[in-house]
Amino acid sequence: MTKIRTGEITTHVQRLPAAGRPADGSEPDVVVFVHGLLTDSLASYYFTLGPAFAAAGFDVIMYDLRGHGRSDRPATGYRLESFVGDLAGLLDALGETRRVHVVGNSFGGTVAAALAAWHPDRVATVTMIESEPPVAEWTRHMADGLADAKSQLSREDVIGWISAHHGAHTARLSRGASRILRVTTLAEDIPAGRVIDDDLSALNCPVLAIFGDESGLSAQVDSLEAKLASCRTVVLAEQGHSVLVERTEETRDLILEWIRDHTLAGAVR
Repeated sequence: MTKIRTGEITTHVQRLPAAGRPADGSEPDVVVFVHGLLTDSLASYYFTLGPAFAAAGFDVIMYDLRGHGRSDRPATGYRLESFVGDLAGLLDALGETRRVHVVGNSFGGTVAAALAAWHPDRVATVTMIESEPPVAEWTRHMADGLADAKSQLSREDVIGWISAHHGAHTARLSRGASRILRVTTLAEDIPAGRVIDDDLSALNCPVLAIFGDESGLSAQVDSLEAKLASCRTVVLAEQGHSVLVERTEETRDLILEWIRDHTLAGAVR
């Protein structure tokens, strides 16, 4: 376990070095994985995409968002710009000067897009898995969703229902999410955070967006393709929000292909 100071908090990070080197002897590309809110942590990537990308020849960085996993949980400071500042600070603390490929699941995809918009010199590509870019409409969605989660997850009957229908592990994660929402200002801070213009003009790097057709987020496809200069969208049939966990191999292959097509180094083994 490694903890690194990133501004005013300490961030838990795990690195997986590339198994091979680029054919031309240069440094391998870096892939940073950013997880989602409340019930998530870097473990979701450790057991899905992270090792596969290291085996494919990429340097991998996975970390716990503030308030999550083994990173610090301050009482306040959960606007989007704080999450982005943590990621930029982490790259600085690691001495990482290469432009990185940022892969984000759910809220992690929003963090990835915001990093690309506000620190374009640091980002090679963005992959958003079941995510939205940080525009004004996103803040309204987050305000409604977080308020509902804060109310519902505080109820024992709701936790009991989750346990009965989704198992004890999911119930424990839900209790943990409820605690985050109770002891921090996350639910209030995120909807009040900084956004980018609706035209997405701030996003200039190549973007891959992966959706499940049953989640509702796939409604963004036409807009993303119209507004972004370099964008590929993929909609997985008969799939809800849990793309990363339920369609891991397809997601891995899609992202590997995308990043290999936009690699900064030599040919990756």
